[in-house]
Amino acid sequence: MEKFVIQGGSKLSGSIKVNGAKNSALKILAALILSKDKCKIHNFPFVEDTLATMELLEYLGANKVIDKEKKIVEIDPSKINQSKLEGPMVRKLRGSILLAGPILARLGEVEMEYPGGCVIGKRPINMFLDGFKKFGANIEFLKNGFKLSVKKLKGADIFFSQITVTGTEAMMITAVLAEGKTTLRNCAMEPEIPALAEYLNKCGAKIKGAGTATIEIEGVEKITGSDFYVIPDRIETGTFVIMGLLTNSKIKIEDCVPEHIGAVLETLKNAEANLEIGKDYIITNPSKIKATSIITHEYPGFATDIQPPYTLLMTQACGQCIIQESIFEGRLFFTDQLSTMGANIIMCDPHRVVVSGPTPLRAKKVASPDLRAGITLVLAGMIAQGETVIENIYQIDRGYEKIEERLQKLGANIKRIEE
Repeated sequence: MEKFVIQGGSKLSGSIKVNGAKNSALKILAALILSKDKCKIHNFPFVEDTLATMELLEYLGANKVIDKEKKIVEIDPSKINQSKLEGPMVRKLRGSILLAGPILARLGEVEMEYPGGCVIGKRPINMFLDGFKKFGANIEFLKNGFKLSVKKLKGADIFFSQITVTGTEAMMITAVLAEGKTTLRNCAMEPEIPALAEYLNKCGAKIKGAGTATIEIEGVEKITGSDFYVIPDRIETGTFVIMGLLTNSKIKIEDCVPEHIGAVLETLKNAEANLEIGKDYIITNPSKIKATSIITHEYPGFATDIQPPYTLLMTQACGQCIIQESIFEGRLFFTDQLSTMGANIIMCDPHRVVVSGPTPLRAKKVASPDLRAGITLVLAGMIAQGETVIENIYQIDRGYEKIEERLQKLGANIKRIEE
């Protein structure tokens, strides 16, 4: 098992580049199953979740060529002929559910074990199965999973009772080869969705409205493959901005799209953060942060994935505020670990905490419960007095590529240790 060991108190300087968005790359890897042509993906993030998904594609019969130095992956899906998804990668990766729709569209059936992933609240797959059923698929429930089969997918009218990013993308991908018209309503609007639609349209799909609440898809007989450039990771962007403010450092976050975290930047400005914002960069400057309450919301609101580091920032802000998590039940439970480090946080209920600051943090031995809480504990260790040890860092590696090496270049005292 690996762990991070962090000596707190280092001031940062320099610049850090934002990698490609994990949540965009994962959807392209799923979508390319629809075609038999090669797809070259640029600005590819080599994180645990994308590596696991490529393993699943290879298991299905695809071939890949990787150039980590140039951040390029080329996938050849022409030999995909396996319709069964099973094994530890499926059980560990919640995003494996994204592969079900395109496999069903291509092969007429798919059998898979129930997918796994993070433990932040209930994340059922019922909405996916209900959607596949509306496309005409027959569902058979198995002991540890399910089997879908269909002669020909038919266009459907699907209303999402709850806004869901992965659900929107999964149904959009599935609808591409369905016969007739599909209308998706109450859709998520995250930037990764129009990026996915743009790729599919480039390959021959007919998708309108991606990035709005209603998406219409006219089914086509087949699509081709194409190159795809992964958009910058907006969650990584927000995390690095907060890191600069937490460490009271001047750093430059490069290769980002500031407008993708508009709600976060506006909140930070209200909290009196001193930021310089350009077209594709953000510079943090030493600031005296004022406590400012937030409520997480679907895009374009304050992203739930940036809430954990923001909550940490509020432990160092002047005053008292309320953090309300409206998306995931349980996402605030990690604050118990911040409390053990000295933070003044009171949990009102699973969705709300009161944070009072500023409070100095003390180094502790902690464990990463999930991806976003994990990177927040790294940031906490960077400002805590003493040596912080973080275990279960696989969760952090799921979304942040070689994070310790990138932080070291800024001046952080962090090491990856093999136990």
